[in-house]
Amino acid sequence: MRLPSWIGQHLAALRVLLVLTAVLGLAYPLLITAVAQLPGLHRDLLEKDGRAVGSALVGQSFTDSDGKALVQYFQSRPSAAGDGYDPLSTSASNLGPEDVVDTLSTDAETASQSLLTQVCSRSLAVGELEGADGSRPYCTPDGVGAVLGVWHEDGATGRITRVVSLNQACPASPFVTTYQGVKVECAEPDTGYTGYVTTPVRGDAPADPQVPADAVTASASGLDPQISVAYADLQVARVARERGMQTDQVQKLVDEYTTGRALGFIGEPGVNVLELNLALDKA
Repeated sequence: MRLPSWIGQHLAALRVLLVLTAVLGLAYPLLITAVAQLPGLHRDLLEKDGRAVGSALVGQSFTDSDGKALVQYFQSRPSAAGDGYDPLSTSASNLGPEDVVDTLSTDAETASQSLLTQVCSRSLAVGELEGADGSRPYCTPDGVGAVLGVWHEDGATGRITRVVSLNQACPASPFVTTYQGVKVECAEPDTGYTGYVTTPVRGDAPADPQVPADAVTASASGLDPQISVAYADLQVARVARERGMQTDQVQKLVDEYTTGRALGFIGEPGVNVLELNLALDKA
């Protein structure tokens, strides 16, 4: 007896469901679990005094309860995963290179910083912590994006009629006094400016900042356990001073915990921050 077509379609769908459940729900997880047990792939948990303190595969912050850097430790890069390095909230900031204008508001819940201002403020903070020049192109001396809103008589062209420093809320003094002969105003919070031309100003900061890019930007996952060799080198003097060690002793540990490019050609060398800090504590 031939089954109705609709019953045959349902039976076919059921067979596909059972096969995919067996392959993806059972076989694949068991295979991955088995692979993870292979020698050399099951050593991610790191211990201190017999207690697990973290994973070599997931970064963590080295800060106090107020979020201030513990100066005796190497610092990780910023993280956009939850409150920072939360494996259950892995994510990026989703802010792109054109995100340069802050949302200025008297209400803290609606105010937000652009990616540019986040980079500028972080660079200034890192520079202060490490005794380095934290200035960057397109950043103001007070650590926000150096971006002007420029109004023209004919929209995008013509005589300039007004200029506002979009990321510096009044009563702050704008980072430049005038722009092409027009006085620059500070920005009024809770004001929806429209009709301007967004104009970033490079400033006189060096083209190659002392503070590396990974010190001021989060990784795509927010969980990256490594920092660049340049960022580690920037922190050597501070860590050595705070621990009463010689800089060459600390530098030797940095070199020891530096790994090369993946497969010899992918990415850049990196330094595992947790492994390095644990080695410092043992030293």
